[in-house]
Amino acid sequence: MAWALKLPLADEVIESGLVQDFDASLSGIGQELGAGAYSMSDVLALPIFKQEESSLPPDNENKILPFQYVLCAATSPAVKLHDETLTYLNQGQSYEIRMLDNRKLGELPEINGKLVKSIFRVVFHDRRLQYTEHQQLEGWRWNRPGDRILDIDIPMSVGIIDPRANPTQLNTVEFLWDPAKRTSVFIQVHCISTEFTMRKHGGEKGVPFRVQIDTFKENENGEYTEHLHSASCQIKVFKPKGADRKQKTDREKMEKRTPHEKEKYQPSYETTILTECSPWPEITYVNNSPSPGFNSSHSSFSLGEGNGSPNHQPEPPPPVTDNLLPTTTPQEAQQWLHRNRFSTFTRLFTNFSGADLLKLTRDDVIQICGPADGIRLFNALKGRMVRPRLTIYVCQESLQLREQQQQQQKHEDGDSNGTFFVYHAIYLEELTAVELTEKIAQLFSISPRQISQIYKQGPTGIHVLISDEMIQNFQEEACFILDTMKAETNDSYHIILK
Repeated sequence: MAWALKLPLADEVIESGLVQDFDASLSGIGQELGAGAYSMSDVLALPIFKQEESSLPPDNENKILPFQYVLCAATSPAVKLHDETLTYLNQGQSYEIRMLDNRKLGELPEINGKLVKSIFRVVFHDRRLQYTEHQQLEGWRWNRPGDRILDIDIPMSVGIIDPRANPTQLNTVEFLWDPAKRTSVFIQVHCISTEFTMRKHGGEKGVPFRVQIDTFKENENGEYTEHLHSASCQIKVFKPKGADRKQKTDREKMEKRTPHEKEKYQPSYETTILTECSPWPEITYVNNSPSPGFNSSHSSFSLGEGNGSPNHQPEPPPPVTDNLLPTTTPQEAQQWLHRNRFSTFTRLFTNFSGADLLKLTRDDVIQICGPADGIRLFNALKGRMVRPRLTIYVCQESLQLREQQQQQQKHEDGDSNGTFFVYHAIYLEELTAVELTEKIAQLFSISPRQISQIYKQGPTGIHVLISDEMIQNFQEEACFILDTMKAETNDSYHIILK
């Protein structure tokens, strides 16, 4: 899926920028996926890119926009005059975005007294990464299980209503708000720019992202599908406090430049104004189907029957399988090597397809990559799984009691057909209480925060608090019955292993 973004640059600026600043203009292109991975002509030939020039009205510069979004973070001083602003953010830090009603008197009267919906996204700025967005996000999900790319800091935000985050869209959040009231949303970006660059020599240059906001109004059916406004800005995300250091470095570099050179650069502004852009090309995200909220209230939860799958809505995404297949193209093989931490060998295997790599013997791989990385690559190619340190099986108590009652009823009716209980396997690697909490929460499709404590039923029915040491002494393939008990805190539970 590709993203079409309208950048506020005139044709003559683009032409002169490509001549004078070729390296800066195309920074990040070619270093993310390795040499030869894609043809740039193929990327630029995408239909979505060809249409982007006509996606905005020609009088865009003089148009008064209905809304204005202001990111409360300073822009970099090391940006040339006619380039787009660049803002540095710290990973995980909350940043305010002010949602301002910028309508003229009498403009859009149909939204007076009504709510609008805004959808926030963190997307790639570089076109080549846009071109491989799905693979990039799946690789990030694989390396950071359970994490999100974008979150809303609910306690700090003001004026937002019904904030939601779909677990299958890690880089997207949405909420409703009233343009007539003060609205500020605090966002947190958890990915960093260097997570999507090739690891070659250390100190790699991070790729830029975009924060994009799309706002919609209700249609006649009460669905938020009518587009009102879209805007975005360019950002880079650093490890905690890294953005402050980068801002300081840029400022010191600018201070050393001559007055004549400084004239070629923009001043640093205290805030970042998001500029108008094309709306998000996908339409499916504005449907009216409910999506999971941040503060969903569960009065109860249960494990599924029959096939043993958790019973909940919506369904979780299928597990990500990252095995290399013989049908894998050379381009996809390059991405697979990058996702599995073999970036240093992407150039060696530039023209290798999946079939070519799978034909390599253990000795071949060791001779090419060396003993340590060669063994690791060979095991990855063969898809060898590491046996978990501990496996336990769990079954929900309510389901077992129901099965026992059914079995007893059949016995009384003269039906000799037996029954069986469905257990779920839990694989533990770290043998800690925190890991067990996360695995049980995943099984129930709830947040680990909703599990207050986990106990094991001891002698005479006492409840013993589960500790790391207790888990380390569990027997391999031990079976437990799970009982849930409502905690005093809202939407939280105690889990009892029997």
